Amino acid sequence: MDAGAAPSPHRDQLSVILPRVLIVSRRTLRKNKFVDFVGEYHLDLIVGYGAVPVIVPRVTGVHMLLDSFEPIHGVLLCEGEDIDPSLYAADADAAGLSPEEFEEVKRLHASDTAVDREKDSIELSLAKLCLERNIPFLGICRGSQVLNVACGGTLYQDVERELSKSPAGGSVATKHIDYDNYDGHRHPIAVAEGTPLRDWFRDSLVEEGMGIWVNSYHHQGVKRLAQRFVPMAFGPDGLVEGFYDPDAYNPEEGKFIMGLQFHPERMRDPDTDRFDYPGCPRAYQEFVKAVIAYQKKLVSGSTSSVGKAVKLDEEMEKKRKVIVRSFSIARNMYSAGSTGREKIIMQPSTESELKAGAEFLE
Repeated sequence: MDAGAAPSPHRDQLSVILPRVLIVSRRTLRKNKFVDFVGEYHLDLIVGYGAVPVIVPRVTGVHMLLDSFEPIHGVLLCEGEDIDPSLYAADADAAGLSPEEFEEVKRLHASDTAVDREKDSIELSLAKLCLERNIPFLGICRGSQVLNVACGGTLYQDVERELSKSPAGGSVATKHIDYDNYDGHRHPIAVAEGTPLRDWFRDSLVEEGMGIWVNSYHHQGVKRLAQRFVPMAFGPDGLVEGFYDPDAYNPEEGKFIMGLQFHPERMRDPDTDRFDYPGCPRAYQEFVKAVIAYQKKLVSGSTSSVGKAVKLDEEMEKKRKVIVRSFSIARNMYSAGSTGREKIIMQPSTESELKAGAEFLE
């Protein structure tokens, strides 16, 4: 477009055609400077299924500025440090740990036990906003713990230590984190009948009562599950490994409130990048389906929102589909190129379709 040309009235609204999923970044220290990041697998899956990830930076005061991120069509919370125990009325004594054990936990899990109160504030605010407005919410690992705490649930301060001393612990001791085999570590979970998780992994279940093998990167977990939730999976030690709100689950109608303790997006073969099970990406697929349906409800005016809804006419709907297809093609090309399994041949039509997505991102 020429610098002096008037912008298309539709072009100004392209940024709100695709549904928006908010993801809070994680902060780390690199070269004596803070760096905020979000794992690429989360972003790839969100884009691949037709939504736009909007990264909420973990900076002071952002929890007071969430209105500026409207419209919000979905929230994905994933990974991070331990949640401040004061937010769910827990301390070393209440958690069943002696002061000496509590100090040992902090030494063994130093990278996680450094509480980030600003991230807590941002994510709890977003979780409560989703619960108030029925915005689709997916919590992965820490995100599932945030969801449980936001609804009044509590957490174990250290799963392995506390369950080993508790009558609630299962008969099999379970290792939930292995720093020497971080990405490769797996443990089994039993998947409950009649739950979305059972449906997603139905063709991969090992045997009745056994379920699937999942990765595990945590030392905390759900202790008392909030009343509104139903468990979907348990570890051998009895730990809740997944839960959802059955009254707020219907992706086709824009309903999705769920927490998973494991990381399905990272359950992959390190050499081929293939998922451990075909059902692994289903959480993101169904979540984005709900996000898209929720956006349509806003557009139709059937759900109230602080954000301004944008009605799509025939031309804009056509552009939306072109952009979604462009993202999908780019995702497939990236997957093929990163594994080296296929030689990528660019056809003229493919190049044209990719250009639509590139122009949208600009």
